[in-house]
Amino acid sequence: MTGEHALYVYALLRSETATTCEVTGLDGCPTRLVHAPGTGIAALVHDAPATPYQGSDDQVRRWVRQQSEVVTTVWERTGSVLPMTFNVLVADEPSPAGGSAGGRKAAERLTEWIAERAAEIDEQLRTLADRCELRVEIALDRRVLGATPASHTDAASTHRSAGMRRLLAKQEEQTARQTAERLADEVHAEVRGRLLAIAEDLRDRGRTQQSPDETHVLSAALLTRQENIDTVGGVLSDLQARQPAVRIRFLGPWPPYSFTELPDPPPTAALLAGQPSAGARSDPP
Repeated sequence: MTGEHALYVYALLRSETATTCEVTGLDGCPTRLVHAPGTGIAALVHDAPATPYQGSDDQVRRWVRQQSEVVTTVWERTGSVLPMTFNVLVADEPSPAGGSAGGRKAAERLTEWIAERAAEIDEQLRTLADRCELRVEIALDRRVLGATPASHTDAASTHRSAGMRRLLAKQEEQTARQTAERLADEVHAEVRGRLLAIAEDLRDRGRTQQSPDETHVLSAALLTRQENIDTVGGVLSDLQARQPAVRIRFLGPWPPYSFTELPDPPPTAALLAGQPSAGARSDPP
């Protein structure tokens, strides 16, 4: 980064909703709004040195959590925000080589960027208004299915060699996995269809860490209206009641991080720490 001063950018929002956005930022920094004249759009920022937040993994996780809290608070108060990723800074423009006068200030650069993309930003803010993101993670517990092989200590198995017992155990484990995978495919098709009937959008996500005894079914982010949260929960409750082997994580509601698609980053902004944010295009903590 160049220059000594920057704006740390948390989110974009509509100016008309921004009257209740007094929140505390990272490490207690006071936040403020930078309005882009003529656009009806503002950025929530705090003043910062033009250097990224860097530290230990625990420190970064703490900052990401704080950013998530800021974005979520503003979202709850306004109904629609476009979150930025962690460590997005817009710096003052450096002086031209050999010149004495400084370049444009960070606020000017940021508002120019907003003005150039105001139509796209405004459309997203309107489209995502009163929507939330839900995360659904589903797996099958093979132990509940009765698919995990029992230990080979019965009378018949004791007469077999150790090598034969290991071979039989591997064969049974393979059969168990195949049985669970077939059921997982059936559950996936059913629950995905039912969720798509409620949600406005569904985006598959990478598998999260799961138990060695579990078979993956679905990991997805849902974009849904706030009033449909309980309906999504009802679909998952019904699935759980009919299939006791199902293991469900139902997370949220959050701002629609996975569905925010800015046209491009603000000027001289960077994902400097190489860490996921608590917001756009990344996982909330």
